[in-house]
Amino acid sequence: MQQIDLARAVFLFLPLFLLGLLALPGRAVLRTVAALALAAVVAWLLPQVFERGALTYLASFSTMAGIYAILSLGLNSQWGLAGHVNFGVAGFYAVGAFTSALFTTTMPEGALAAYSQQAFGLQWPFLGGVIMGGIIAAIVGFLISIPVLRLRTDFLAIATLGIAEVIRFIFQNERWLANGPQPMRGIPRPFDCLFKDPACSWLPQGAVDFLAPLSPRDYVFFYLIVVSLILAVVFIALERISRSPWGRMLRAVRDEEASAAMNGKNVTWRRIESFVVGSFIMGVGGAVYAHYVVSIDYSHFNPLFATFIVWVMLMLGGSGSNKGAILGAFVVWGVWSGAAFMIDAASPALQLISPDLPSRGAYLRWMLVAIMLGLIVLYRPQGVIKERKKVSDFMSDKGDASGEGDDATAEQPARQ
Repeated sequence: MQQIDLARAVFLFLPLFLLGLLALPGRAVLRTVAALALAAVVAWLLPQVFERGALTYLASFSTMAGIYAILSLGLNSQWGLAGHVNFGVAGFYAVGAFTSALFTTTMPEGALAAYSQQAFGLQWPFLGGVIMGGIIAAIVGFLISIPVLRLRTDFLAIATLGIAEVIRFIFQNERWLANGPQPMRGIPRPFDCLFKDPACSWLPQGAVDFLAPLSPRDYVFFYLIVVSLILAVVFIALERISRSPWGRMLRAVRDEEASAAMNGKNVTWRRIESFVVGSFIMGVGGAVYAHYVVSIDYSHFNPLFATFIVWVMLMLGGSGSNKGAILGAFVVWGVWSGAAFMIDAASPALQLISPDLPSRGAYLRWMLVAIMLGLIVLYRPQGVIKERKKVSDFMSDKGDASGEGDDATAEQPARQ
């Protein structure tokens, strides 16, 4: 194995290890050992099985799928946990992206200031920008939720969609804020000096020599680690939340809002809290996206790409299931990306049907996503991974087979 392939394998190890922890069954210790061994083997094999260009594309694909998985988890904390119909994912996605960009970039100077404008540039580090992206998105979500969450079902969906479009048009038209219709460029990438020549000044000479064969195009392997770690933190936090008393209360509000209110729960504030949590996660997803693509503008946050495809991801994976939200993001993004190759390969046949048909490939991709959505609703409305109703591993499984697990568990103390 050449040094460049070994360096890529080292970067792939951590994302593969986290994937193993998520996917493998069994107890924690055995699962950790198995994930370590499997990640080491797969990371060593991938550079030898795939060509370097194909492996770079695979890392780029996984990075974007991971960003969409963060958005899907944010939506799951609203719809899957509390039942909010939020069609405004794109709005919070945009707020997080532009906020992080403003906090981490520098103010335009010299000739650049003549055609590039922004409200401020604080040169904060990457992590500070990501956190502020989430916080500002959460604040916007709080302000929106107070009037909007008084609505229900279709009216709530229309209101959130409209608010997302208002946010997008603000970034499009207010040039003083984030350069308006022109792209906001120069968003810094964390530790990109690892792949430059000369490398980071603080890097030990041994690490410099190890990374020397890598070029700036290999940065995607490092950013895949960043996305994987943020995705893991969000997943663990939501898993803890869903199993906490607060998470169980949100499910009660989702399933029987009137009963939860009669039991003394402040339903309005619980709905607002869950909406704010989801908005924060979506803002984090937007911030991570901004630092990956380096240049953003309002067109990146079209509802088709930043709202409805996220809904398809969550519905396919399983509403209410955090693992399902991640699985759905990777599957749907795989279908979306694979459809582009399929359409390119079928272009000669499509041209025989109609000369204009190959140029409409984007619409064919959306048609595939729409067909997938229809199949999900008809044949698997609960998703690939169903919501786990039993939130504690200490609860007895007795009676689950007959559908009486919850009642049987609740009656056990009385029988004793």
